[in-house]
Amino acid sequence: MSGTFIGMPAFPRAARAAVHDATLRGNLRHATHTIRDKRAQAVAELADWQQLRDAGKQIKDHTLRHLDRYLEQLERSVTAAGGTVHWAADAEEANRIVAGLVKATGESEVVKVKSMATQETGLNEALAAEGIHAYETDLAELIVQLGDDRPSHILVPAIHRNRAEIRDIFRERMGRWGRAAPQDLTDEPADLAEAARLHLREKFLRAKVGISGANFMVAETGTLVVFESEGNGRMCLTLPETLISVVGIEKTIPTWRDLEVFLQTLPRSSTAERMNPYTSTWTGTTDGDGPRSFHLVLLDNGRTDALADDVGRQALRCIRCSACLNVCPVYERAGGHAYGSVYPGPIGAILTPQLRGTTSEIDASLPYASSLCGACYEVCPVAIDIPEVLVHLREKVASQGGHLWEKAAMKAAAVAMDHPAAMAAGERIASRTRALHPKRPPGAGAWTDSRDLPDLPAEPFRDWWKKNRT
Repeated sequence: MSGTFIGMPAFPRAARAAVHDATLRGNLRHATHTIRDKRAQAVAELADWQQLRDAGKQIKDHTLRHLDRYLEQLERSVTAAGGTVHWAADAEEANRIVAGLVKATGESEVVKVKSMATQETGLNEALAAEGIHAYETDLAELIVQLGDDRPSHILVPAIHRNRAEIRDIFRERMGRWGRAAPQDLTDEPADLAEAARLHLREKFLRAKVGISGANFMVAETGTLVVFESEGNGRMCLTLPETLISVVGIEKTIPTWRDLEVFLQTLPRSSTAERMNPYTSTWTGTTDGDGPRSFHLVLLDNGRTDALADDVGRQALRCIRCSACLNVCPVYERAGGHAYGSVYPGPIGAILTPQLRGTTSEIDASLPYASSLCGACYEVCPVAIDIPEVLVHLREKVASQGGHLWEKAAMKAAAVAMDHPAAMAAGERIASRTRALHPKRPPGAGAWTDSRDLPDLPAEPFRDWWKKNRT
């Protein structure tokens, strides 16, 4: 996979380039509008949607408050069921553990079911450095991998590609990785899916090691759960002799009963389906059924730092449905690559800076990659107040000197608001001199290039209120 997320330009520069790509914008507009319209219909079928949303929020908040206890319970449950638990403090440790487990089997190939955690750690590249080839088996991930590309969406990683582009990638690249695509391959979805199916089938039947993520981990039983729509996950989870799952610690839920809430909310919010075509659950190992050995790698990689933040920790509720991406006007125009992260869109704008910190230019820019319209909060199935966290993170960036002009403006505003008489006098002066105010103040080009400054009223609101309401 070419390039890396780290080291990409900050969001404003990356987005500026993306919005001039007419094909990209067309692909994004069509896909996001289609998904969000279908989601709205699926959600409208449930009269108790808001109650389910609140229940999901409460389950996740409770788990995060007691995460240490539930993680220990999860470890005991997985171990009792025949699995082995490994703890990884960061990406490097997680990759080292997985590479060691694969090498211990003597294999040089693995099949993978889509896992954002392993994308986060850069596992494919780490395995390649050890002489191990990882094959992505999710259709969209396969497109991204064959195209030497990067994912740009949580649910539909190849959302930036259209059917003609996918056909060309399959024709040119499939033969280098295994079974070639037919040279007369069309861009019809059924033909593309059949080419991918035939290409992947030989890998499923040959692979001895499978690598997965998980949507949820049930502490009570040690059960892991994967939701998917293509059946590739079922193949990865059952055919290999060794299964290795790399999962963020925040994916834990306390009990099997808690899963019932997310079985209703996640499919409707992500794929607009009443339930996923394939919901796979596995608990340790079972003689004569499925993998002979199971390893669970629990990944921290900045999550406990986010957990310590009273405002920011709500990002860890995320169940990776991608609903926030599909309603975001910024994502729709800029696309996922502009975020420079495995996690794009509104959730990426708050999760990535907490996992990676805000010291780099790109991470410091992400909390500003939003119009704060609030659409993301309205559709989130676990009620993450993304605008609140964005503002919270902007305050952090400003306090470390990331945006000195904003820091100065906030200090000036705080002083004025602490002195009502001075504030009132300033408002009156501003209103009386409004004809002299420039339309494009010096140094504000980044703002005024794409929007007009609001006109000041003839008199301040407080004066109007005093005349008309007292």
